Amino acid sequence: MTKIIIDGKEIDVPPEYTLLQAAEAAGAEIPRFCFHERLSIAGNCRMCLVELVGSPKPVASCAWGVRDCRPGPNGEPPQVRTRTPLVRKAREGVMEFLLINHPLDCPICDQGGECDLQDQAMAYGVDSSRYAENKRAVEDKYIGPLVKTIMNRCIHCTRCIRFAAEVAGVPELGAIGRGEDMEITTYLEQAMTSELQGNVVDLCPVGALTSKPYAFAARPWELTKTESIDVMDALGSAIRVDSRGREVMRILPRVNEDVNEEWISDKTRHVVDGLRTQRLDQPYVRDNGRLRPASWPVAFEAIAAKVNAARPERIGAIAGDLAALEEMFALKDLMARLGSKNLDANQDGAAFSPAGGRASYLFNATIAGIEQADALLIVGANPRKEAAVLNARIRKRWRSGKFPIGVIGEKVDLTYPYDHLGAGPDTLADLTGGGGAFAEKLKGVERLLVLVGAGALARPDGAAIAALAAKIALHFNAVTDGWNGFSVLHTAASRVGALDLGFVPGQGGHNAAAMTKPGALDVLFLLGADEIDVPPGAFTVYIGTHGDAGAHRADVILPGAAYTEKSGLYVNTEGRVQLGNRANFPPGEAREDWAILRALSDLLGHKLPYDSLGALRQALFKAHPHLARLDHIAPGDIADIRKLAASGGAPDKAPFRSPVEDFYLTNPIARSSAVMAECSALAEGHTAMSAAE
Repeated sequence: MTKIIIDGKEIDVPPEYTLLQAAEAAGAEIPRFCFHERLSIAGNCRMCLVELVGSPKPVASCAWGVRDCRPGPNGEPPQVRTRTPLVRKAREGVMEFLLINHPLDCPICDQGGECDLQDQAMAYGVDSSRYAENKRAVEDKYIGPLVKTIMNRCIHCTRCIRFAAEVAGVPELGAIGRGEDMEITTYLEQAMTSELQGNVVDLCPVGALTSKPYAFAARPWELTKTESIDVMDALGSAIRVDSRGREVMRILPRVNEDVNEEWISDKTRHVVDGLRTQRLDQPYVRDNGRLRPASWPVAFEAIAAKVNAARPERIGAIAGDLAALEEMFALKDLMARLGSKNLDANQDGAAFSPAGGRASYLFNATIAGIEQADALLIVGANPRKEAAVLNARIRKRWRSGKFPIGVIGEKVDLTYPYDHLGAGPDTLADLTGGGGAFAEKLKGVERLLVLVGAGALARPDGAAIAALAAKIALHFNAVTDGWNGFSVLHTAASRVGALDLGFVPGQGGHNAAAMTKPGALDVLFLLGADEIDVPPGAFTVYIGTHGDAGAHRADVILPGAAYTEKSGLYVNTEGRVQLGNRANFPPGEAREDWAILRALSDLLGHKLPYDSLGALRQALFKAHPHLARLDHIAPGDIADIRKLAASGGAPDKAPFRSPVEDFYLTNPIARSSAVMAECSALAEGHTAMSAAE
């Protein structure tokens, strides 16, 4: 640690700190525009000037290291002053220069109320300007359907450029020209292709980059802010849902160092319009082949007539990718009371089972643990599409130094270099034998992370693939007392929670594939399950939010609540229990899913014993105590990995494929979004263009 005096207060800080970080550690507030703690240092806005005693002029605190400060003449610690007249005059001068060319369009700027320049002009601005010349004019650039540009406002902080190059790993933004003629743009003004591009809007300290879908929709002080959890993938990114009345207006990231840091994917951010499009807002019953609106009692009576006429073994339930713990627990309870063992949450047929132990289906290394890994082996996954924020974390680890990465599966652009080892299970088996150049790189590695994609396990030979991957983890000492590197990357927000609840076939029960065979069942409940083909024959009850595939083939539709319209618990891919809060209410006659099941159970003669969400959670926590600890990960047992590796099996030769073909259209909410449809079309065009080249 190094001693330094900030505004007369002596503190100890690490020598690698900058003066800006040291000042903040001492409680001094330093204004800045270009500096961001997760990006490299540019030092080009000069707003963070401070007085370093002994220096002939103010210094940029973001770019001056504590270790670069010389001690005083008698060996006393270096002194920094942040509130002197010299510092204030320097900052006022910087602000005056910034405002020479900045347009005074705050009343119509979407950044108004959340603008760093606006805030700092209040502290360091003046009420008049000494400059009478014309302001610089810059053409607005087209950089895609998500980010709107008003480049007259740009102050050249270069945060967006650094984010695209360093965090997103898709360096599509850059600067052309010099001095006053400098402009930030994409190459030939093409649309950005990164799945994280929306984060540049949060980073922009002025209104040069704003959200195009949200443009002129609302002011920040009109909105109700609700802290919640994202369900577009299995990471459980921390988000803030901003709503006005009954309508969600936008979704922004929250800081969670253990999961998403402060980034979210574009699907998480811009799926908002899908929440209000193609919504199911009243029950429907199929009559003579056509779905017709019905009341709740009529819909329940139609279900009761079919359920009471069916034998228990002819009734089944499948949970979808966005279901919360509460409704899955209630549905499992109802199926048990009906005497049915036909339950499954693995719509894709993945080889996951609670019987194998929790460690067999968790991302055991944890998301933050990626930064402690020494090497990475990706098996049958495309993290860029399946979990874009996690892919940025992998890239962050790669940028920090020596980090060999091997991929078995599709050859795709992951935004970081890797060794493509092969396409299928044969390569995996060869690696288990310890051969190949990449195997040599892994020898001596202390913390290997074996990332197994959910798609690799959603094959007929999924159990054998899981056993092979576990064998590799054990062979290269990736599973030890202090490190469990066997990590499954799920794609569905509900999957780990469903496995924790035991929402899988009971003894002698059918799985999802068996339940959807013609003639297998008489009654099938779909809890938001839209990614599975249900043949005609079974009486299908769909509880969901959108008029998607599940609703189209249903005989009765019961309108449920989306993730922003209910309070629900989720478990992310690493096993972290998370709470999503309600930001608004469901439309029309739609109700929360657990409440629908509770009301239906009464009519079926098997009344569920909870009349409130609190009572339901009490029953849930009593049955599964580890789910009561929010933001906590109950670790899996290392013995489960050894048991999995010993299970064996014969994999086939088919190459691995990622289950996510289109990043933007993976669930009913996203498929209802016009913004996501536009992004999907652009991405498809870009892929076709790249293939042609």
